[in-house]
Amino acid sequence: MERSDTYDHDSVAEYWQWAWDREDVYACPDPSDPVYVLGMFPYPSGRLHMGHVRNYAITDATARFERMRGRDVVHPMGWDAFGLPAENAARERGTDPASWTDACIQRMREEMTTLGFGFDWDRELRTADPDYYRWNQWLFRQFHEAGLVEYEGAPVNWCPECETVLADAQVVGGSAVDPEGGSGTCWRCSTPVRTRTLDQWFLRITEYADDLLGGLDDLDGWADGVRAAQREWIGHREGTRVAFPVREGPTESVAVFTRRLDTIAGATYVAVSPDHDLAQALAERDDELAAAIADLAPGAGPEAGVATPATVENPVTGAELPVYVAAYVLGDVGTGAVMGVPAHDSQAHAFAAAHDCPIEVVVEPEDADDVDRPFTDPGVVQAPASVAGLDSATASDHLLDATPAAEAADRYRLRDWLISRQRYWGTPIPVVHCPDCGPVPVPESELPVELPDYVETTGNPLDAADEWRETTCPDCGGPAERETDTMDTFVDSSWYFLRYCSPAYDEGPFDPDAVAECLPVDVYVGGTEHAVLHLLYLRFFAHAMADLDLLDDAEPIERLVAQGTVLSGGEKMAETAGNAIAPHEYGPETTRIAVLEAAHPRRDFEWSAVDVGDAYDLVQQVYTLVYAYRDGLATADRSGRTEAGLDRTIDRVIAATTDAIERYRFHDAVGEIRRLADRLARYRDRGDPDDTTYRRGLTVLVRVVSTVAPYLAEECWNLLRADGLVAAADWPTPEADIAAYSRERSLIERTRADVRDIVETAAIDDPETVAITVAPGWAVDLHRAVRDAASPALDDLVARLDDPPVDRGTIEVVASDLLDRQRRLGPVFDADRERVVLDRAAWLLADEFDARVEVRAADEAPREQALAARPGRPAIRID
Repeated sequence: MERSDTYDHDSVAEYWQWAWDREDVYACPDPSDPVYVLGMFPYPSGRLHMGHVRNYAITDATARFERMRGRDVVHPMGWDAFGLPAENAARERGTDPASWTDACIQRMREEMTTLGFGFDWDRELRTADPDYYRWNQWLFRQFHEAGLVEYEGAPVNWCPECETVLADAQVVGGSAVDPEGGSGTCWRCSTPVRTRTLDQWFLRITEYADDLLGGLDDLDGWADGVRAAQREWIGHREGTRVAFPVREGPTESVAVFTRRLDTIAGATYVAVSPDHDLAQALAERDDELAAAIADLAPGAGPEAGVATPATVENPVTGAELPVYVAAYVLGDVGTGAVMGVPAHDSQAHAFAAAHDCPIEVVVEPEDADDVDRPFTDPGVVQAPASVAGLDSATASDHLLDATPAAEAADRYRLRDWLISRQRYWGTPIPVVHCPDCGPVPVPESELPVELPDYVETTGNPLDAADEWRETTCPDCGGPAERETDTMDTFVDSSWYFLRYCSPAYDEGPFDPDAVAECLPVDVYVGGTEHAVLHLLYLRFFAHAMADLDLLDDAEPIERLVAQGTVLSGGEKMAETAGNAIAPHEYGPETTRIAVLEAAHPRRDFEWSAVDVGDAYDLVQQVYTLVYAYRDGLATADRSGRTEAGLDRTIDRVIAATTDAIERYRFHDAVGEIRRLADRLARYRDRGDPDDTTYRRGLTVLVRVVSTVAPYLAEECWNLLRADGLVAAADWPTPEADIAAYSRERSLIERTRADVRDIVETAAIDDPETVAITVAPGWAVDLHRAVRDAASPALDDLVARLDDPPVDRGTIEVVASDLLDRQRRLGPVFDADRERVVLDRAAWLLADEFDARVEVRAADEAPREQALAARPGRPAIRID
C-alpha cells in the first residue's frame, strides 16, 4: 500500500476494518465482569446525523479505553426499528414499513462502520423482529397477571395528523388531558393535540410513583438535571384530602384533594369529573343530565361544565355549596373532585365566571393592598375567624388539626402510561376481544402474535386485515377479534439493554445469568431530551421486573451521560431544519475529534468550521509526526534534563488523559492529545531527538489517539512497527510517580505565562537570558504555616520556623504578603522539588524565546531575587 506524507482516511479504512474483523477485536461472547458501555440505540431514519456521531463517539472512546485497560467490554448496537415515521415514509414511497426500515438500517450500519465505531455486532438486535417483540408481548402478559395492565375508556391525547394517541410525555408543551400541562403539540409532527375518549391499554406506572421518586436519590451517577426533570414529571404534591358531606345527592360525601387548605373558606362550589361516582349516580336519575354529562369533552377548557341538583357542605364553614360536573376535572387525577376557590385558583376563577359562581377572597398578599385576581400565592389568611391573621402555611396546619374531615394526603402528577397506538408498525398487543369473555390475553404458547402483511389504507391498517383480525377466543373458543392497537414504541426501548446480554436466548426475554454478569450498565449515553420520554419508562420496567423476580436490580443504570445538542445557526442540527451537516463531509477522524473536543458532553455546542479545521490539523499533525519518524528522521542516543522533562510531560499526559476519560471529559482528553503532539513536535524541531524518549512519546500519543480516531491510530501504529493492533494494545502507564503531576503542570505553565507577561510588558524583543529563582526553604515553611493556621499571629509564625537564615524584618515582609493571600494559598513543593520541576521544563522556555534559561536555588541567586521569590511563584529576571 502506497503511503503519503498526508493522512488520507479513504486509503486505509477498508484495510483496518478488515484487520479488526479478522481479529474479532470488538466481540465479547462470554464476558466476565465486563464494563457495559451503552449508547441509546437509534431510530433507523436512513442517515446518521451529528447527534448520533456525538453519542457513539463518546461510547466508542469509553469502550476502547476500557478494552485497552484489559477489561471485557460489552458495547452493543441495535435498532429502535418500529415507529410511525417508518410507516409514513413507506406510504409516501409506495413500499412497506419493513422494507423501508431494513434499507435504512443497512445505510446507517454502513455509515457507523465508516466512522470506525467498534460495536459488537454479534449482539445486534432489531425491535421489529418477531424474535424481539415476542418478548414485548410476553412481558405484557406478565404485567397483566400482576395487575399492572388496565383496559379502560379514558380521555387521551389525539394527534389528528398521525391518527394515533400519544402518551403525556409525547406531547410537547403540555398534555391536553393534564390539568397542569396546558395545550401542546405532537412530538413527531408538531400538530396541535386534541382530546378524545377511547378504550385504551394502560400500564399502571402510577403504582410505582413512590419507588420511582425514591430511587432517584440513589442515582448518584445521573445528572442532577435529569433527576430533577423526572421528579417534576412524577410531580409529588403534598396536600390534604377533605371530605365534603353531601346534603342533596345519592352519595354520603365527596372527597377532594387540595394543596391549599388555607383557602377552603373561599370555596363556592365543588366540581367532579364526568366519570366520578357522584356524576354517574346523578346521571342514572336524570336522562337530560346524563346527556349533558356525556357531551362534555374532557379537557375542553376550564369553563365547560354542567350544574347538578346535588349540594355539599363545606366542613369548615358549614356553607352549602353547589356541585358541578366539570370538564377540567379528571377522574384519574387526585380524587376526581376539586373544591372551587375562584379567588385563589385560575381554573376555578374561569369556571366561576362562566357559571356565575360567587368569588370570595380569603387570602391577601402580605406586602400589597391590591393584587390582580385570582391571587394564587400564599399570603395572610382572612377567614375563617379561627385562623384569621395567620400566614397560609400556619393556617393550613391549624385547619388540618381542627377539621375531622381533613387528613394529610399526597398526589402525583404522573398518570398511567397509555401504550395503545392506532398504527400498523409496532408490536401487536397480545389480546383478543371476545363478546362473551371480554378482553382475553393471547396464551404464551401462541406468542409472538406477528404482524400481517402490510396493506396501505386509511386509518389503522390492522383494522382492515380481516383474515388476521378475525380469530377465536382462547377461553371459550367462540369467534373473537384481535386487538388492532399496537404498543407504544417506548415499550421496545424500556428493556432492550437486557436483551443485548443474550440476544439469541429463546427461553425468556433474557438469560438471567448473562444479565447478572453484565449489569449494571456502567455508562449509558444519550440525549437530554430523553430525561422523561424514555428513561422514566425504562426505570418503571426495571422496578416492575424486579418485583416479578425477573431482575435483581431495580435501578440497573449506574451512570448516565446525558449529552447536549449539536447546533447549527443556533438551532438543533436536523434535516427538517435544513441545517444538517453529514458526518462524512469532513472524514471520520476530523468529525469525531471535533464533536468530542467542542464541549463537555452534557453541553450544547455550535458546529463551527474553525473547530473542524483545528481537528483536521490535529489529525495531520499526529500523522506527520509518525510518518517523519518512520521515514528516517535522524535521532540520537542521549539522556539529559530535556529528555527527563519530556518523559515527565508524557507521564503527565497519560495521567491527565486517563483521568479525563474516566470522568467522561473528552474535550479535556483531546486537549491532552494536542498538548503531547505539540510538545513532541517542538522537541523534534530542536534537532536529533533522543530515539528512546521520542519513540516512547509517539507510541503513547498513538495509543491515546486511538480512543478518538481509531483509523488514524492503527495506521500510525503500523508505521511505528509496533506489535499487533493498537485497538488491542495496552493503555500506557506512567514510568514515574505522578501523584503531584497537576501541581507540576500548573507550576510550569504559570511560570511560562509570567515570562511571557514580562517580555510583553517590558517590550523585550530578543531576550538573551531568563533567570528563574525558586523560593528558599524557610519561605516554603512560612507559606505552609500561614496556609494551615486558623488565625495566624506573626509571633507564632516566626516561632514555627527552624533557625531561619534571615532577619525578622525580612520574614515579616514575606509573612505579610502571604497573610494577604491566605485564602488563595494552595499546596506547594519543597524548594528542591520546585527547582527540579522547573529545570526539566527549562527547554520549553529556551525553545520559545531562543534564550538561555537558568533555574537557580535561592542561595545561588542575588539577594533581591531570592527575597522576591515566593513558593510556587519563582522570581524571574530577563536580560
